[in-house]
Amino acid sequence: MNTSQTLGQHLSQQQRLSPQLQQSLNILQAPVFELRQMIDAEMAQNPVLEAEDTGISLEQERPEAELQDDDFASEFDRLSKMDDEWRSYLQQSAAGHGPRTSEEEERRQFLFDSLTVPVTLQDHLVQQLATLECTPEVRALVEMLIGSLDDRGFLGAPIAETSLQQGIPIAGLQEAKEIIQTFDPPGVGAEDLRECLLIQLKRSGREHSLESRIISAHLEDLARHRFPHIARRLSVEPSDITLAAEIIGSLNPRPASNFSPGQQQFIVPDVRVERSGGKYVVQMDEGQLPRLRISNLYKDIMANPKGGQDVRDYIRDKIRSGKFLIRSIHQRQQTIQRIAEEIVSRQQDFFRNGPSALKPLIMSQVAEVVGVHETTVSRAIAGKYMSTPYGVFELRYFFTSGLETQDGEQLSNTSVKTTIAEMIRLEDASAPLRDDDIATRLKEQGVKIARRTVAKYREALSILPSHLRRKF
Repeated sequence: MNTSQTLGQHLSQQQRLSPQLQQSLNILQAPVFELRQMIDAEMAQNPVLEAEDTGISLEQERPEAELQDDDFASEFDRLSKMDDEWRSYLQQSAAGHGPRTSEEEERRQFLFDSLTVPVTLQDHLVQQLATLECTPEVRALVEMLIGSLDDRGFLGAPIAETSLQQGIPIAGLQEAKEIIQTFDPPGVGAEDLRECLLIQLKRSGREHSLESRIISAHLEDLARHRFPHIARRLSVEPSDITLAAEIIGSLNPRPASNFSPGQQQFIVPDVRVERSGGKYVVQMDEGQLPRLRISNLYKDIMANPKGGQDVRDYIRDKIRSGKFLIRSIHQRQQTIQRIAEEIVSRQQDFFRNGPSALKPLIMSQVAEVVGVHETTVSRAIAGKYMSTPYGVFELRYFFTSGLETQDGEQLSNTSVKTTIAEMIRLEDASAPLRDDDIATRLKEQGVKIARRTVAKYREALSILPSHLRRKF
């Protein structure tokens, strides 16, 4: 045996999450729409679950102990009692609402009648094509180019490239492209931004204007705000370039922006914060989730002594699974509510005065009070939103680092960003503030900040540097 070879053992530990724990974490992290899909999937494969579309109640459902094989009968009795309480509660809730009046029914029907199916850019263009008289060959080419448009309304590739790849005569593609460019919205069917803007100028009768000359030959200089340079090249006054730039700025660089993409994303707040009796109260928005319970049908099967052991074992497993789902959803709602309440407690200035008064807050501070790990807070706030008197904000918005003032107080970076944006909004456009100037002004207000931090915050706000904001 080679003495350089050795035998050894390596012992390592790997933490594996149980399927139930993984499910619980997924439920905690899922936004409302995603959680609803998870619930629907679980109900499809678990026959003992029933749903009432009145929302999951934090007051009605309480966590239960795990089912034990040697105490299933007593556990089942408690389950039956819980389900009876659920049914009693639902009957009371239904009685409290009462039947809808004719006026309420009319408003409800009007709401449903008002719902519309979003129209995509492709749908809009195909409808215009249907009113056009052209040969089947040209129509086919137009439809092909419409199908290649991106989310801006531009062609996916230059027609010269499409001609080479598809083996289609470029003359036919050019004719199809020109047809699309006559459609609404103006600028659609262009190969690039320059062509898109020129199409819009042509449609408005400004084909030979100063704006058209600037776009044709000096679009890059315009983007850099090099107005004096453009003025010298075109032998005009800088003020003329400024006026032309304003007209160009009114054009639409994304003609498809007003049309629906293939799938819309909706935000449904998990939490609502409302002012009541001089205080801000947190309420969970539970109307998006169904109320879950165990079906009486399967309780009756379990109570039937003629039922086989295999059937009882199967139902027992499904009841365990269903109860764990109900318990996990309850825990999710409770955790999010407690985190939201702590956020409201620590961000009172925000709820009184708005985003400019947001205070620094880190997850570990909330985790300590709520009694969970910091990673649990991170999972719980992921993709969750809060409705406030100042609008809808992602829960993560309220967690932000801060800067120290000369008085030793802490300001959130969101508050500092708001101040920077306001400074730039009020600046002299002919002599815009540099990052150094902003840093100096903030220091005069008692905020310790470096120039590079100002630049980082300005870029986060999508604000151009001073030399590109200057107006001549």
